[in-house]
Amino acid sequence: MVYTIEMEQESDGRWIAEVVELSGALAYGSSPDDARAKVQALALRMVADRIEQSEAGPELLSISFAAA
Repeated sequence: MVYTIEMEQESDGRWIAEVVELSGALAYGSSPDDARAKVQALALRMVADRIEQSEAGPELLSISFAAA
């Protein structure tokens, strides 16, 4: 499964990153790299929770991230 990360700089200078395919996977950071790292960690926690709850299919056996 490839997850797409979209990034944008807010008017206050912070960066926000979102994993498009995971509703609610948003994270702020002080730099693009910081925001990207935080949203990737969040996405992995969300996927792990789905696996633990037996809500995941075989598509989650391989995960990668791509910049939009």
